[in-house]
Amino acid sequence: MFLTFVHTLVALWLAIYGLNSFVLAFLYLRHRRTVASTSPADRSILPAVTVQVPVYNEFHVVERVIDAVAALDYPRDRLHIQILDDSTDETAQLAQARAALHREQGVNIAVVWRPDRCGFKAGALDWGLSQASGEYVAIFDADFCPHPNFLLRTIPHFLARPRLGLVQTRWSHLNADYSPLTRAQALAFDGHFVVEQTARNRAGLLMGFNGAAGVWRRRCIEESGGWQSDTLCEDLDLSYRAQLAGWECLHLPTVDTPAEIPPQIAAFKQQQARWAQGSVQTLRKLSGSILRSRRLGWRQKGMALVYLSSYMAHVLMVVLLLVSLPLLLVPDPTPLPLSGLGLMCLGPPLVYAISQQQLYPDWGRRLRVFPLLVLVGIGIAWCSVQAVWRGLAHWGGTFVRTPKFRLEGSAGRWATSSYRLQTGSCIIGEIALAFYALATACTAYALGRYGLIPFMLLYAAAFGTVAGIGLAQAGAPHRT
Repeated sequence: MFLTFVHTLVALWLAIYGLNSFVLAFLYLRHRRTVASTSPADRSILPAVTVQVPVYNEFHVVERVIDAVAALDYPRDRLHIQILDDSTDETAQLAQARAALHREQGVNIAVVWRPDRCGFKAGALDWGLSQASGEYVAIFDADFCPHPNFLLRTIPHFLARPRLGLVQTRWSHLNADYSPLTRAQALAFDGHFVVEQTARNRAGLLMGFNGAAGVWRRRCIEESGGWQSDTLCEDLDLSYRAQLAGWECLHLPTVDTPAEIPPQIAAFKQQQARWAQGSVQTLRKLSGSILRSRRLGWRQKGMALVYLSSYMAHVLMVVLLLVSLPLLLVPDPTPLPLSGLGLMCLGPPLVYAISQQQLYPDWGRRLRVFPLLVLVGIGIAWCSVQAVWRGLAHWGGTFVRTPKFRLEGSAGRWATSSYRLQTGSCIIGEIALAFYALATACTAYALGRYGLIPFMLLYAAAFGTVAGIGLAQAGAPHRT
């Protein structure tokens, strides 16, 4: 029967993503001691570096990031800082005043303005590059606070490896302890940067640039086709094009760069939707080049395609939910193949557990937020489905930045900011899917199909949790 075939196919496809987590965990454990080390470079031979900070309406954090990049420990005559400001609010005035203050102290810093916002972040980076003087380009988003020794810990790797095009560092967190939601996101980021990125890089697989807290060799950017805005993940797109062209990438999990985690569920969903749309566009754009590449082996090609298509997992989860109820109503139904899927669901927890154990002495306590991460990770699926559809149907799109509020530790407020997001229409679909999952669970109970009930209850709890957080934050006049 057609529905049974669809259900089986979707379950097996989802199992591939779970298996991918197991593979990355294994590769990390196998290569975790393969450390990329290099000797500190003589300051007299350090090359010229341009630091770029793309900014759009970030008045809460723009002064903080300017102070952080101005404090970078690097020879002043070889450090050029660009604040790439596309802002339309008071951010522009704050940036100009702060940059002027640091110029008076001898810092080579400029606020670069362009006549329109064409190409969004990719356009700003490309515009800045045309006016940059550095042989290397470090990129930070507005909410990042790099440590003063960031360049001294990254640039020497380029000097030792002439084909090294990109160095990516690990994102750490300024406000992980702000709320359970930010702690859950921190857990997800740690799994990605500690285990997944490290495993890909050290096992010879393709890895992506994460858009900030990294350094590029300028020649690599230019020879790989430059920044392009036909996807909303210009970072992922360029890093894959660079590796297809023969450039090397390096991930440094021991070098961290603190950044702010969005405290609002609407902001988190918006961020994930942008990444979902952009990664699917990158998949459409580069899958042919990946498959035809003579530089890559079948293992590299397969893992690259799984990575680029990872947000398809949300589409598959929604499809699996929607077909479960009609399958239950079919006479003489075939048992639904969910046992293998359940086993593969253990892959992501393994990744997160390893990352916490590697980073924190109190890693067990930090894992307590994992159930919330599971619920949120599933519950945002409806927004991701819409984003994936946009990525499949269109090129480019509007780059909607994730609002930041200068939250540090557990301090700070966001609910009264003009950058606060509205709840959005996704919540309607989330509520509908929660009730649909409950109806499916009730039907399964009535028909004696008890094995399906835990999965349906998990769906209901996930969509209900995300919708509930959204409604609570929409009505809260104070910190949530």
